[in-house]
Amino acid sequence: METVFGSIWWLLVTLGVLITFHEFGHFVVARRLGVRVLRFSVGFGKPLFSRLGRDGTEYVIAAIPLGGYVKMLDEREGDVEPGDVHHAFNRKPLGTRVAIVAAGPVFNLIFTVFALWLMFVFGRPDYLPLVGHTRGVAAEAGFQRGDRLTHVGDRAVPTWSDASIAIATASLARDPLPIRVVDARGVERVRTLSFAGLPENGEPALVRDLGFNPKQSELPSIVGVVAAEAPAARAGLKVGDRVVELAGTRVETFDQLAEVMQRQRDGEPVAVVVERNGSLERLNVVPRAETDAKGARVIRIGIGAQQTQARPDTEQRFGPLAAIPAALGETWQMTRDTYAILGKLLTGQASLKNISGPVSIAQYADMSADRGIAWFLSFLAMVSLSLAVMNLLPIPILDGGHLLYYLIELVKGSPVTERTLRVGQTIGLALLAGLMGLAFYNDIHRLIS
Repeated sequence: METVFGSIWWLLVTLGVLITFHEFGHFVVARRLGVRVLRFSVGFGKPLFSRLGRDGTEYVIAAIPLGGYVKMLDEREGDVEPGDVHHAFNRKPLGTRVAIVAAGPVFNLIFTVFALWLMFVFGRPDYLPLVGHTRGVAAEAGFQRGDRLTHVGDRAVPTWSDASIAIATASLARDPLPIRVVDARGVERVRTLSFAGLPENGEPALVRDLGFNPKQSELPSIVGVVAAEAPAARAGLKVGDRVVELAGTRVETFDQLAEVMQRQRDGEPVAVVVERNGSLERLNVVPRAETDAKGARVIRIGIGAQQTQARPDTEQRFGPLAAIPAALGETWQMTRDTYAILGKLLTGQASLKNISGPVSIAQYADMSADRGIAWFLSFLAMVSLSLAVMNLLPIPILDGGHLLYYLIELVKGSPVTERTLRVGQTIGLALLAGLMGLAFYNDIHRLIS
């Protein structure tokens, strides 16, 4: 329950900050360019708070925090006093109207750069892209324990976060992906990741689909649980024992231990060397075959790993001046990734299941807040950029739809007709309703599955 309330709270914080900043962009540019603003609203629906400012603008916080709007004086939406006509939005030159409409997405872009600048100044803790145990696609490509990823394609990847985003984005093309690494011996190599055999739609998960296991997430081969009456218990294994050798093979992690165990035979004794109280002891355990939850046959001895929490081993931190180009570069890379994914969605090369809604945003907001201020700033930057990109889509009722109308006006020399505006608004509402419905469906499906 605490997680639910935390997710809701951080969702409200995220949307409140970003929507307010977006609408403030429209507001401040409209005021600067001589347009009277009648209402500045954060949220839709019934007003929860309303105050009339000295500037004549009504400031509102509404019940549904999934958007906002700035209502300007406009002859198309009501009567305007003759003396106020020069303050009406519709009477302003085309360039002025374009600037006011574009200001919202532009302010979201400015916020993205500012949030990333703050993130780099505070310092974002992360993990070095060190490869641990591999399987599946990663193992077939030759990745080995101890490899450190340096470049995915031509993109430098100083952390696992950078590497996972770069791999996921590149995977949408489904072309073989060269990845530069420095192996455990310090030798630079290029390993090529193939996506053949993976589902055509969707971004493959780093661990589940590709078989990468970050070295930092590996659990040491220390026994944390011994099941009663299991082969391990009968052989004398105890909680706290560190398994150093199994069937003549050295092991350091629980993944390695499990892998070696699967090569053993049901009912045949296996030699296990454990470190206990500073000395080595040799035990004999008789593994047994069982069926796991998926119906697969596995070899087990009845032990579980000692759970440990991986700690970040690197940090992306810059001084205030050095953080400026870092933030701009990160914004540029995020923008490229966003448009690449959007292009794949529109062409059907990426699954529409990748579209997330408020539920997913709330979950990610809570998770990033738990990881610290730097990660929450990174999350705010990502959502802010997404809002900028979404609002620039040429869909009527969005900023991009209005900019499309102004482009038509520039070409034909006169504004689009009222009928065109009404039809466009209807189409835009239908498209947005469908998009929101799909996003909610994906969120609910993720929760259920």
